[in-house]
Amino acid sequence: MDFLQLAGKRILIFGVANRKSVAYQSGKVLEEAGAEVIYVVRSEARRDSLAKLLKHAPIFICDVEHQQEIDQLAVDISQQYDTIHGLVHSIAFADYSAGWLPFHQTPRAAFLQAVDISCFSLTALSNAFSKLLDPEQGSVVTISISTTRMAAENYGYMAPVKAALDSSVCFLAKSFSNFSKVRFNAVCPGLLKTSASAGIPGYVDSYLFAEKATLRKEAVQTREVADTVAFLLSPRSSGINSQGIVIDAGMGTNYFDKEIVSEQT
Repeated sequence: MDFLQLAGKRILIFGVANRKSVAYQSGKVLEEAGAEVIYVVRSEARRDSLAKLLKHAPIFICDVEHQQEIDQLAVDISQQYDTIHGLVHSIAFADYSAGWLPFHQTPRAAFLQAVDISCFSLTALSNAFSKLLDPEQGSVVTISISTTRMAAENYGYMAPVKAALDSSVCFLAKSFSNFSKVRFNAVCPGLLKTSASAGIPGYVDSYLFAEKATLRKEAVQTREVADTVAFLLSPRSSGINSQGIVIDAGMGTNYFDKEIVSEQT
């Protein structure tokens, strides 16, 4: 039974890094649901490293930091496919090479690059594929974070960048509503065990604390995030638009868990 009604749907996924990535897990869930998945990675080296992992799925190259590559990708995709039913934006980058710095010392170049790659790329890709996305049932899903209102020192300037991404989802949904029914939503997971997160200073300690703070005492799994991505791409979620769906296993309501509080006394 095709409950999600994704069989035969063509989905474009940006941002696969490895087996642990949200983009990869989303692709697997979609393939299991019968969707046709097309992957886009940022370099030839990344494509070569993922070729065996992604098996026979088509893999295109696009570094979203360069508009000309986005434009060329849209041309290449349109020459092979007449319609795209969904787009998954799982792209984020932050240059932490300067080490941990107080937020007010954030390097301008690093912040602007993070905004460009992690946030503006959603708008640039949506614009490039606006004529190819199914105007009746098209769905665009990006990956944000569970909250941008918690000032975690080690996450630094990426929280404001993700806040801009969340806002972009709303504005894109409104903008596209002028000529289509394409929906825009964000999946907002709590702390995940991914290779990307490993590059955040002090992440392991934050991850272990977050796991204790969940209602079930078990961290959010990447597969759970991928399941939500698939749902938001599905016609079954047709009434959900311009939203951020939080996947944090209840952490956001459990900061005063008695076990955590008792550890401090």
